[in-house]
Amino acid sequence: MHTDRREFLRVATAAGGAFALGVARPDLLAGATRASGAPLRILILGGTGFIGPHQVRYALDRGHTVTLFNRGRTNPQLFPDVEKLVGDRDSDLSALEGRRWDVVIDNSASDPTRVERSATLLRDAVGLYLFVSTRSVYYDTSRVPMTVDAEVFSYENTKVEPGARLPYGLAKALSEQKVREIFADRALIVRPSLIVGPGDLTDRFTYWPVRIERGGEILAPGDGTDFVQIIDARDLSEWMIRLCEQRTTGVYNALGPQTPWSFAGFLDGIREAVPSDGAFTWVDTDFLLGHDVLPYREMPVWMPARDGHEGFGRFDITREVALGLTFRPLAVTARDTLAYYHAQPEERQRELRAGITPEREAAVLQRWRERTR
Repeated sequence: MHTDRREFLRVATAAGGAFALGVARPDLLAGATRASGAPLRILILGGTGFIGPHQVRYALDRGHTVTLFNRGRTNPQLFPDVEKLVGDRDSDLSALEGRRWDVVIDNSASDPTRVERSATLLRDAVGLYLFVSTRSVYYDTSRVPMTVDAEVFSYENTKVEPGARLPYGLAKALSEQKVREIFADRALIVRPSLIVGPGDLTDRFTYWPVRIERGGEILAPGDGTDFVQIIDARDLSEWMIRLCEQRTTGVYNALGPQTPWSFAGFLDGIREAVPSDGAFTWVDTDFLLGHDVLPYREMPVWMPARDGHEGFGRFDITREVALGLTFRPLAVTARDTLAYYHAQPEERQRELRAGITPEREAAVLQRWRERTR
């Protein structure tokens, strides 16, 4: 089952822009409300990159006290009134010694050694350790639906040469394991899918609003039926703060909507939010793969629902929605992402960091026309 263009329009019209495709967001116009419980003392490892600033703003709006720990190199101008501790997770955690917090949010680690070091130091200094992991920890995404009990990467199922750099999914899975070993029932693991929205520097979602705005003939991958689940950085960040307020523990996925979009519904949803004269040309999956057009790279967000990826965009998030995971409308995410992109310096906008180049797109479309002719 998927959300097509007609369903997108029906939901958006009925909700007046205040509902996501699947889950209501009644607080969008009202702003963040203050937490009902006692204010928390929150330590964020990182905090000035992509998702961190959204966490900080939301936590402050809800009455919590925030401390940031990082190297002081990324966006140091942010949050002048927030306490900032300077250190290095590889070599200097001394700024964290002798302090106490209610919660630590670990945004910045994909190295199990770093995670072990920080978790060990903070074991008796914080009540809850929230580790931001990833959907990439799953060894096999062929299950439909996917849930948190699916097998993750491990040394046993992943060949890694001694001394070699750990693959990203394995590194995150081993980092999760360290947190659970050290914090036990005080550990909270959140596994987001592709994180999107304003502030994203990877352009993995940004490619589509920018490409659709440019117009003309747009290469669209597959037949439109492949499934999509993503997460706006603001929805992810706000949900994690609320999980901390609830003292939630365990392992959870973070992606949506609850009823996945089809890729056609996903692209149509963006087009409804972005002024464009563009038209989609859907190109067969086998043809794209035969011409080395890479899913998720040259065609960002898109993962064909086959060959072991049948469940990649079909996660059952019933548990997560019950715990308050909500989603902004796709139109809001698309418009805000495009506005953020256009606010960047001109040299930054000249070349997207993800997606097929215009020249290669035109060449693939030409070959597709020749074949179908």
